[in-house]
Amino acid sequence: MKNRKGHRGYIGSRPYHSGDYPQHVQNIIIRNYCQKNQLTYLLSATEYAMPGCYMMLEEVLRSLHTLEGIVLFSIFMLPKSAQKRRAIYDEILKSGATLHAALEDLSIQNEADVQLVEDMMSLNHITNHQILNELQEQGVLA
Repeated sequence: MKNRKGHRGYIGSRPYHSGDYPQHVQNIIIRNYCQKNQLTYLLSATEYAMPGCYMMLEEVLRSLHTLEGIVLFSIFMLPKSAQKRRAIYDEILKSGATLHAALEDLSIQNEADVQLVEDMMSLNHITNHQILNELQEQGVLA
């Protein structure tokens, strides 16, 4: 861990579950999170706008050997696929790095943290599904 320096920010240019935040706002939230948690903030990698694209995240993951960790703007920036998220968690934990989500004010440092995040993802999925069903029943959505 001695040769590792700082936490790389990770922002996006498309809307996520938490809304459509401008990139400069995402960076401010990450910077404030790092300051509050005494993490050295490294400039953010910005994901491409194409839906389902994680090229920049994959690039940051490849550079984990030089980083103490990654600070995502939001946990909802992770892939929708639980299997793909699991691969990311495994890579982070195996490397000895940490994964943070600034908007949700949380960090992943062990399996218990992974389970908490996955529970949040499941609850979000269930809630979104119920809301869509209710809107369809009300005739708001066809």
